[in-house]
Amino acid sequence: MPHAHLTLNPRSSIGPIDRRLFGSFIEHLGRAVYDGIYEPGHPSADENGFRGDVLELVRELGVSTIRYPGGNFVSGFRWEDSVGPVEKRPTRLDLAWHSTESNEVGLHEFQTWLDAAGSELMLAVNLGTRGTAEALDLLEYANLAQGTALADQRRQNGREAPFDVRMWCLGNEMDGPWQLGHRSADDYGKLAAQTARAMRSFDPDLQLVVCGSSSSTMPTFGEWERVVLGHTYDDVDFISCHAYYEDLGDRASFLASGVDMDRFIEQVVATADHVGAVRGSSKRIQLSFDEWNIWYNTRFENVDKIAGVDNWPTAPRLLEDVYTVTDAVVFGSLMISLLKHADRVTSASLAQLVNVIAPIMTEPGGPAWRQTTFFPFAATSASAVGRAIDVQLQSDSYATAKYGTVPVIDAVGAWNDDAGTGAVYVVNRSETEAAEVIIDLSHLGADVSITAQTLSDPDLDAANTPTDPDRVRPAANPTVVIVAGIATITLPPVSWTEVLVTAPLIA
Repeated sequence: MPHAHLTLNPRSSIGPIDRRLFGSFIEHLGRAVYDGIYEPGHPSADENGFRGDVLELVRELGVSTIRYPGGNFVSGFRWEDSVGPVEKRPTRLDLAWHSTESNEVGLHEFQTWLDAAGSELMLAVNLGTRGTAEALDLLEYANLAQGTALADQRRQNGREAPFDVRMWCLGNEMDGPWQLGHRSADDYGKLAAQTARAMRSFDPDLQLVVCGSSSSTMPTFGEWERVVLGHTYDDVDFISCHAYYEDLGDRASFLASGVDMDRFIEQVVATADHVGAVRGSSKRIQLSFDEWNIWYNTRFENVDKIAGVDNWPTAPRLLEDVYTVTDAVVFGSLMISLLKHADRVTSASLAQLVNVIAPIMTEPGGPAWRQTTFFPFAATSASAVGRAIDVQLQSDSYATAKYGTVPVIDAVGAWNDDAGTGAVYVVNRSETEAAEVIIDLSHLGADVSITAQTLSDPDLDAANTPTDPDRVRPAANPTVVIVAGIATITLPPVSWTEVLVTAPLIA
């Protein structure tokens, strides 16, 4: 049996947990918008056409910010198409996903949905086929109260108060040859810096995200960050990271995907800090991990891609991955990696939210249900409040073909000083063996109580479906015990566990 030892000590602080770490992402892609959040004919639809059952699940998920409208989609998007009377909006081709976009849901409608969901808008501007002028027009339309043609146009279109969008993405994945308007790091860095300076001339307090590498496997990774930040360091607050993982037939390596995310984050931080050091700057660039998830991209590339000059479907079924227990455990471990770097990763967007590589799935006219990945996100968003805690992990290890020797157990903690509550999030990566984990709670005083829930299943490929939506759910872990400030818990093979801790005397 593998063993591990952890310590939950509130003094071992990594950094504050920014609520934006629990963001998500909706792109005009597949059925994310149409038949996803928006289906006017659905029995649960509200007066605006938004599905009430989906809204309930989004609220339960605990999503803080939502990045919109892309994604690859944004690099060909004309924002003007998405405002004004719906019946007058043009239908356009979306070259990114080879689909037809009706623009029936646009900026105003999406903000209405966000208001109902209780989430904040994170808006991306098109720096692929457009540039600084169009970004400034959108900013003025969205954020100026009144007095100009664009601000007054927004008011005439039904929104008197500004949207007041605070966080803006300067394009999307501009290092990718697949991106409309793909540029070199030097060319993109110059355009991003120009756009950032112009946007700050309007409002110096905006928070701006410059595009980092779309993957750590890109041949330009590292050098892209260095060059782009060389142009933009003084003008932006964040650099983006994107990472997707899938099981390519090596489950042992797949379960260790968090190791890759850790390395990716640390390499971007090192590059950003190098640029700052060269400039003699005391400023620290933060990371916006604004695309991350499990994505079976090889299935899309090999089977599901749409093609044909006369084939432009509306809201096709794209990227509708069905997630297993194994996927959920890896997903939970990625959330652990984000929290382990909470001092530098202060924004993140799960890509995506509904139907498209999503924790929430729907059927037209039918049910909405939670995928396996829903549960680690919802639980962590609810309980990871306050500060991230380094749990000083000591764990047995195992060998992987892709990442070398890695810990069997991975974990991170959270502590809320105001409430006297905390949590430890733990994954067991072993495919065959249960693991015993000891958690030292002695730093929390004598009056400590704990509970635990675990997501696991003997069938590692078990998933939730429309006909069996509750096949996989977390369940109480009855093995957790605490004696004299030391907790012991047994974790099943391939499992994700949340341990909740209350120590009211130190609140």
